[in-house]
Amino acid sequence: MKTVYERIQDMRGNLIRVKAQGVSLGELARVDLADGSSTFASVLMIEGDDVTLQVFKNTRGISTGDKVTFLSRQMQATYGESLLGRRLNGAGEPIDSGPQVVGIGVDIGQPSFNPTKRIIPREMVRTNIPMIDMFNCLVKSQKIPIFSIPGEPYNELLMRIANQTDADVVIIAGMGLTFAEYQAFIDNAEQAGTINKTVMFIHRATDPAVECMLVPDMALACAEKFAIEDKDVLVLLTDMTSFADANKEIAITMDQVPSNRGYPGSLYSDLASRYEKAVMIEGSGSITVIAVTTMPGDDVTHPVPDNTGYITEGQFYLHGGRIDPFGSLSRLKQNVIGKVTREDHGDLANTMIRLYSDSKRARERQGMGFRLSKWDEKLLFFGKLFEERMMNLEVNHALEEALDMGWMMLAECFEPKELGLKEKLVARYWPQVAANKA
Repeated sequence: MKTVYERIQDMRGNLIRVKAQGVSLGELARVDLADGSSTFASVLMIEGDDVTLQVFKNTRGISTGDKVTFLSRQMQATYGESLLGRRLNGAGEPIDSGPQVVGIGVDIGQPSFNPTKRIIPREMVRTNIPMIDMFNCLVKSQKIPIFSIPGEPYNELLMRIANQTDADVVIIAGMGLTFAEYQAFIDNAEQAGTINKTVMFIHRATDPAVECMLVPDMALACAEKFAIEDKDVLVLLTDMTSFADANKEIAITMDQVPSNRGYPGSLYSDLASRYEKAVMIEGSGSITVIAVTTMPGDDVTHPVPDNTGYITEGQFYLHGGRIDPFGSLSRLKQNVIGKVTREDHGDLANTMIRLYSDSKRARERQGMGFRLSKWDEKLLFFGKLFEERMMNLEVNHALEEALDMGWMMLAECFEPKELGLKEKLVARYWPQVAANKA
């Protein structure tokens, strides 16, 4: 039998405090208001018989005389096939004017998948974005952030990835989105014809902070159920800095002692417990996680990107509207380059990055007024082509097309003997490129 507590001791922000016994952390409670309406809250902290709960909506309208009923279960997401094509808020409620989602309840915030059931990822996720597919391959079940600053086209990049991968299910978890950003995700999914395999959990900038904290847990709980049912799931989280800021706001309200730059000391584990949901399940599906992390002031030492870098398997660094090859890294690319891709992939990519780096130095020499050699001029021409044909986010090529284009660029700018490439690769691919050029 559920016990009803008829007095709220204290209210602060989205937090309420009651005196109760026999409750557990994360337990769900219902708050019944005097006007007959109700809202939900979850247990955030227990000190003796003082129980602090975070309310999923604003506490406006709640009085100290309202009733609190503990429901003896965790917060749950609703999972089922009817979830596909739907848009929900952080509390799991529909925001698309559709009916209630029908399905089974899944506890959120559960431990990550059993490590003994994980397998080493060796499958490439194709995006048709050369700066990803060719130079920093995305691998199925990888967890990787997009480091950026506000104003960069990171959501547009997420949309392209969502449209062009072959994932069975795409789950978008939006945190702190403006209405325009939220609408852009909807329009994109409808225009790309992917709406029927897309699920959106959305926290808008005007919604309570507590819902922002729930969004990734809702998304990842459903993703895990889809993966267990043999589906490849792509989870797109944007923006994890908003999630961390919501955590900080709640911690400050609870008078917790702040850590680095005001963030709670649990920031690392708060991020890791979400990212570690990325998994490839033996004999079943997978979860691949791509998460936007905006860096205030483009400061990579900020606590959120700094902690994220230790947890994830590389990063895509979005700078100046392009994926920067020098700030980007995929720690799993060695599992697929030259193994599930073409034999020339690794050598060609390394050579092109080396030459682009040299072209940047040649550009610096040019800017300082030094006389340029013929080699410098070749490097400058190559750098211009590289930025236009590879780094431009409007470019859309399958990996094999991008590799052929890479050989074409080398042939336009250099002689084979200048590159230090393996003779067998030059013999096999250079004539082909020359023939195409002719």
